[in-house]
Amino acid sequence: MRRYTLFLLISSVALSTSCNSGLSSTQSDRPPSPEITAVTQLSHEDYGMILQTYVNAEGLVNYAALQANPAPLKAFIAQLGAVSPSAYEAWEEPEKIAFLINAYNAITLESIIEQNPIKGSIKDILGVWNLKRHQVMGRSLTLDAIEHEILRKDFQEPRIHAALVCAAVSCPILRQEPYKADQLDAQLEDQVRKWISSPHGLQIDRSQNQVGISAIFNWFGEDWQTQYAVEGKFVGSAKERAVLNFISNYVSPEDKAYLEQGNYKLNYLNYDWALNQQPPASAPE
Repeated sequence: MRRYTLFLLISSVALSTSCNSGLSSTQSDRPPSPEITAVTQLSHEDYGMILQTYVNAEGLVNYAALQANPAPLKAFIAQLGAVSPSAYEAWEEPEKIAFLINAYNAITLESIIEQNPIKGSIKDILGVWNLKRHQVMGRSLTLDAIEHEILRKDFQEPRIHAALVCAAVSCPILRQEPYKADQLDAQLEDQVRKWISSPHGLQIDRSQNQVGISAIFNWFGEDWQTQYAVEGKFVGSAKERAVLNFISNYVSPEDKAYLEQGNYKLNYLNYDWALNQQPPASAPE
């Protein structure tokens, strides 16, 4: 998503540096900042204010304004690092998932505003996913590690792909509120519905007998197979049938029936990596 790093933009020098470090993307290469007191419960106040202030209803971000006032975001990210591994392990699964989604999205926001000038695409930031490390629950983690080595590995929850936002136009939208354990299921359901109902998630063209789905389903389609594998319905490979089975739960009965019968060509939508930023305010007339 993002997240999908096979575009191979890393230079040979940067790659050599990473390989010679002797550290995996989840190993700690520096201790937590000594001035941050360890916490067992995370406050979402700063992060919630950020999302309310700088993200609009369409999920687009006012990065310039956020860049001008980064302190609340940095304060929240400092809390992420101050959560101890033992505190994290004591949490129930929904709290862990919500914590990691918030961490991924907040660190992505910080990664964008650290650039001056702000880049037109997150893909223009070298090593943003797999080289740069961040303190999260007392560990030094890359964004890829948060997503692929923890979220996707430790939890059977494919709906995370509707919540992880890689700062691109074709990503699912960024919510105006943090993810919270007691609301997680409803928040993820709402995210999936918004994603699937958008032109970046699903496009059905009956006149051409074509169905287009997000490239995210191509990159991470196996994450749906455990729960949504199906035979005798839909079209494509086992991975694609599982994805379509999942998608069919979030469309109208007519679209569900159309998807199930399988008489169409399935393709993956082009992914727009342009920054998910709000357009500049119009000058007063």
